[in-house]
Amino acid sequence: MAILIDETKKVIVQGITGREGMARTKLMREFGTQVVAGCTPGKGGQEVLGVPVFDTIEEAKERVGEIDISVIFVPAALIKSAALEAIAAGIKLLVLVPDRVPIFDVMHISRAAEAAGARFVGPNTLGVLSVGRGVLGMIGGRAESARKWFKPGRVGVASRSGGMTSSTGYYLSQAGIGLSTLCHVGGDSIIGTPLPDVVELFEDDPDTDGVVMFGEIGGTQEERVADLIEQKRYTKKLVAYIGGAAAKEGTRFSHAGAIIEGGRGTHEQKVKRLRNAGATVVEAFGDLPDAAKKVFG
Repeated sequence: MAILIDETKKVIVQGITGREGMARTKLMREFGTQVVAGCTPGKGGQEVLGVPVFDTIEEAKERVGEIDISVIFVPAALIKSAALEAIAAGIKLLVLVPDRVPIFDVMHISRAAEAAGARFVGPNTLGVLSVGRGVLGMIGGRAESARKWFKPGRVGVASRSGGMTSSTGYYLSQAGIGLSTLCHVGGDSIIGTPLPDVVELFEDDPDTDGVVMFGEIGGTQEERVADLIEQKRYTKKLVAYIGGAAAKEGTRFSHAGAIIEGGRGTHEQKVKRLRNAGATVVEAFGDLPDAAKKVFG
């Protein structure tokens, strides 16, 4: 198994006729993702890489049947309308790739998704990759590279950094550790599927034995993962690295969601909480592969 994406899921790409939409559709299809349709208002009737394009998602569903996932490559200002269209059409998983999506738009999307029983990843995400099974978004850069870099196996990767999602997966694979799914939750201050939610998905996946997590200062995602461990809602092994050890209050560390404010979200606090809960936390990113080898065998 895998979480969020595998070869059985049917995917639509909103914004498929744009530069990013075309490039990432090529990656997803070459990696094995079942991209069945694209959607760009006013561009219906065209094809992109052999994928039919429709003006609306409802038109796409009439032609290709039910759709499981929408990957959205439209400008940030248009994300809300695109996401709400997908949710209204009954799609249960959305991947919001662009950054700088207005916070109130994300809150609106969140309320609509919750009411419809849907989930979204992002915004500001590279996406999700299940090794050898499918990819949503742009993790891996090219399908050929992704196949070479990531070794299939039973360890999940959850990360707050896009680049470090790929780097973590690469170095773990180089160390001989096989991976199930890599998930970049997104770097914005409000996201749809934060680290605790991803960790719970891995808990429910019988083919994932544990998780390697790349965390950062700011927010409470890592502390909430520690809560899950203490509450026995996450019972598998966890190896983590927390970036931003040298950052002081008021410093933003790479992403909008990685900022220490009012003494909350510090590196020290996150490391302490995770270790007290029983997780293995390393001091340097380069220590992750060796620590994972010891923990996962």
